[in-house]
Amino acid sequence: MKAMLDVDEHHWWYRGRRRIIRAELDRIPLASGAHVLDAGCGSGRTLEELGRYGEVHGIELNPEAADVARARGRGEVLVGRLEALPWDEDTFDLITCLDVIEHTPDDRVTLRELRRVCKPGGWLLVTVPAYQTLWSLHDVANHHYRRYGRRTLRSAALAAGWTVVRMSSFNTLLLAPAAVVRLAQRRELPSDGYTPALTLGPAWLNQALEGPLRIEAQWLAQGRTLPVGLSLMAVMQNPRAGP
Repeated sequence: MKAMLDVDEHHWWYRGRRRIIRAELDRIPLASGAHVLDAGCGSGRTLEELGRYGEVHGIELNPEAADVARARGRGEVLVGRLEALPWDEDTFDLITCLDVIEHTPDDRVTLRELRRVCKPGGWLLVTVPAYQTLWSLHDVANHHYRRYGRRTLRSAALAAGWTVVRMSSFNTLLLAPAAVVRLAQRRELPSDGYTPALTLGPAWLNQALEGPLRIEAQWLAQGRTLPVGLSLMAVMQNPRAGP
């Protein structure tokens, strides 16, 4: 448990992604006291960030991770699947789903269920791994079903009834070196010896690798976007019912 908490708290990828998410959420017009869901909350670190926006809830498929998230005491955390959420329609003002829908067999079903529990006019922020051409051992070991391009993510969102308000890449500066590694790994598929676990490494290295994401977060906070990156982010809105 301690290892899981240490990685979530200090690893450059998670720290940097939290900066990106915070920059984007701060631009969304939310009323005070909003009901917020982190769909696929893992160990619950993001719940701490989401507390600034309203009353937080989480759902996680892995019972062990859900126990860790629940122990943080940041809000309700349930165990369950995103395709069958245990909440009524129109419950949440804001939903985050961070690097999760690529783990589900049918992303349209998942996005449709997320829309069901989102209030009309409510918001969904999604992050996913980018570029199917970068498919590698990393994706196999992490049980991904797919990686995304802008067109495929937008198509899935529209099919589920969402309005795509904004889309941007991120983790841009590390795309090239990561692509070299991922493409090299493709020659080794399949392999039972690959381990996807993240390790912290030296503090100086974590800080250095987080730096580009810090710069990107500042850029996105100004309403700008990034054309390429190892990850893709979309902000969606649940259309209001007609008159």
